[in-house]
Formats: sequence, structure tokens, C-alpha cells
Amino acid sequence: MSTWIAVDWGTTALRVTLMDGAHPLDTRSSGDGMNTLARDGFEPALLALVEDWLDGPMPVVACGMVGARQGWAEAPYATTPCPPVTGRMIPVLTHDRRLEVRIVPGVRQLSPHADVMRGEETQIAGILLTEKDFDGVACLPGTHTKWAHISAGEIVSFRTVMTGELFATIAGQTVLRHSLSGDGWDEGPFLEAVSDALSRPETLTARLFELRAADLLHGQSATQARSVLSGLLIGAELAATRPWWLGRDVVITGADKTTRAYASALRAQGVRPRIHPAADMTLAGLRSAKDKI
Repeated sequence: MSTWIAVDWGTTALRVTLMDGAHPLDTRSSGDGMNTLARDGFEPALLALVEDWLDGPMPVVACGMVGARQGWAEAPYATTPCPPVTGRMIPVLTHDRRLEVRIVPGVRQLSPHADVMRGEETQIAGILLTEKDFDGVACLPGTHTKWAHISAGEIVSFRTVMTGELFATIAGQTVLRHSLSGDGWDEGPFLEAVSDALSRPETLTARLFELRAADLLHGQSATQARSVLSGLLIGAELAATRPWWLGRDVVITGADKTTRAYASALRAQGVRPRIHPAADMTLAGLRSAKDKI
């Protein structure tokens, strides 16, 4: 049995999957993300989840913030244009000889603007494994959404937008938090706000305070307010990333709820994106990386 361990190690969470070749056998997770660990804490955090899987030397392929400067071992960036993953992974020295750990490098862009990604390159590799010869744009929604132009098996260029982090900050740390409770969703107001921000992105900051005023003066529901806020931010993002998605073949990979919002916004602009679950694409990308060792 050709067993190995696939590891998705982000800022706030750790997810491990025991693999038999291309087939997942078991998946476990913990809250031991990069932000919670000192450098000497990564190996114990991994062992806490996988030790009973180990029976002799076990290949481990990891992606994400585990390879950041503050991670377990820094994995230097590949530079665009480049394949999303290659065989040039970074080996990690471990105390437990049963662990044979390699980290997938992130990707950097030097021009036309500086940009970086860690973890998303592995999802892009999964997309290319799933859709052979894909030529278009991958939208990867999250805290920091990525829009990546992919052609001939390479990441040609990409753009990062902080929409997810802005939503969380506005909803949790500004005066608008009093009008944005719960997690309801109303697609009608969302799409209206997308259209408004896409056509007039310069009005974004003024439109934001309207959410508080509409609550105080008209009793606007928190569900409508959250939907409008999401629509305004995603609409402004679409305005900024128009060269990436307009007239392109688009796939979206992310969390279910966020992915649906982006897909709805793009469909309203005449784009028909295909959706691939993020966990599946990460696992496929780690398989692609493992096959290159």
C-alpha cells in the first residue's frame, strides 16, 4: 500500500489526510494553525494528528502557511510565469525519523504589481489535474481572494483582493457591527449592490454608512445589511479584477457559501463559472505535487 500524508496547513487550522496513492483513507483536523505555533511546535502538532498512521518512514507533502517565513521551514517562492507545483519542494528536518516532510513552495509575482500566494497554488494544481488543458481564470475566494490567469499549465499572472478580511473587519470592528448580526442571506439586495459597486466603485465608502443609517431610520434587517455589504465589496472587487474575468473561462474554488456568492455575482455579469470544492482541489494539488517527487 503506497500510503502518504497530505497536509493543508493554514494560518488558523491544520488538516491532514491519510492517502493510499490517489485515494483518501482518513481526514483529521485541529486548530493548530501557523499563527498558534513557534517553529519547534510544528512537528508535535503534526504528530498529534498522525502518529498512529506511522509505520516506518512516511512521505508527507504539505502546502500553505507552513512554508511561510514564520512557518515550519521557509519554502522560497516560485516566480510567475510558472507551473503551480513542481518537484522542487523543500525538505524539512524532523526529529521523528518516520516523517519525511516536504513543503510545496508558494508563488510570487514581481510585475506588473507585487503579489504572493501560499496554498492557492496547490488548489490551482488541483484544478489543472481535474480540468486538463484548462486555459482561463481561477477565482479562489477567501480571506484574501486570488484571481489567477492560467495558460499552458502555468500561472501567468494573478491579483489578490482583501475582500474577505475587509468584510470580517467591517462586520466585527466598525460601527456597522450593530447592524450586521447573524448570518442571513438575501440574494436580491446582494445582486443589486454588486451591480451598483461594479458600475460606481468610487461610491463604496459612502454606501457603507448607508447600512447603519438604513437600520436606524428604516429598521433595515441585518440579513439585508449583510447581503448588501457583501455585494458592495464583491462588486468593487469585480470592478478591480475585470481584466481577469471578462470574456474568460472561469472556475471558482473556495468555501461553499462564499463560492456561491461569487458565482451568483459573476452569472449576473454573463459569466458562467464552474465550481470545484476547495478541499477537493487542495487534495488533488497535493497529489499532483506528490507525483512529482
